[in-house]
Amino acid sequence: MVKYILFILITATSLFAQDSSVSLQRDCLACHQLHSIPSQMIYRRYLMKYSSKKIIKEKILDYLKNPFQENSIMPAQFFLKFKMKESSPLSSKEMNMLIDAYIEYYDVSKKLFTPKKS
Repeated sequence: MVKYILFILITATSLFAQDSSVSLQRDCLACHQLHSIPSQMIYRRYLMKYSSKKIIKEKILDYLKNPFQENSIMPAQFFLKFKMKESSPLSSKEMNMLIDAYIEYYDVSKKLFTPKKS
C-alpha cells in the first residue's frame, strides 16, 4: 500500500514539474525570446541584489502585478530598448508557480559543483 502511495506521489510530482516548465516556456520565456529579453541576465540581477530566492520571488511577483519602472530591478536604459510589460492576466497562484519554475530554471547553484576529494 505504501508503495502505491509513493508511486502516485512521485508520478504527480513529476507531472507537476513538467507542467510548470511547459507553462514557463509558453507563458513567459516565449515572449522573452520573441523580444530578445535577456532572462538569464535579469535573474542574475535579482540574485546579486537580493540573494534570497524568497525575496527574489516576492520582488518578481510585485513587478508582475504592477509592472512599473519603479517596481523593476532593471535600469532606466533597459526600458529604452525593451517596452514595459503589461499587467499579467494570470492569477497569483499561477504567477507563483511560474516564478518558482523561473527561479528553478535559472538557478545558478545547480550549475556549480565542487570537485570530489581524491
